[in-house]
Amino acid sequence: MQVTVKWVDGVMFVGETGSGHAVVMDGPPDHGGRNIGMRPMEMLLLGVGGCSSFDVVHILQKGRNDIVKCVAEVTAERVDAVPSVFSKIHLHFIVTGHDLKTSAVERAVKLSAEKYCSASIMLSKAVEITHDFEVIEV
Repeated sequence: MQVTVKWVDGVMFVGETGSGHAVVMDGPPDHGGRNIGMRPMEMLLLGVGGCSSFDVVHILQKGRNDIVKCVAEVTAERVDAVPSVFSKIHLHFIVTGHDLKTSAVERAVKLSAEKYCSASIMLSKAVEITHDFEVIEV
């Protein structure tokens, strides 16, 4: 896996992935940015949420669960020092579907957290990561 990050100007950068996708990263005006892109630390949280969501959906679908929606709300706390690393990350999954068993969603979230999600497992070596979920029946 390889990515390239190119400086545009100020504190704006364009990240390009080996799979052919690009994203703009920028900072707030008080740090020399124009606020026209995500912050790098926000992207890190998106990566954790995306990786874990992929697992949860895949596990539930493989188990023939009738899911219609999965949302991961990811929140984080950062230390008040430089570097301002994450001290806590919490993933809250909202899984919507037909006749969903709470135990199946719980299992999918647990498997992602403990076995499959490379991003959260890697970060858990340095950051406290917690997970919970809710099931919405439709």
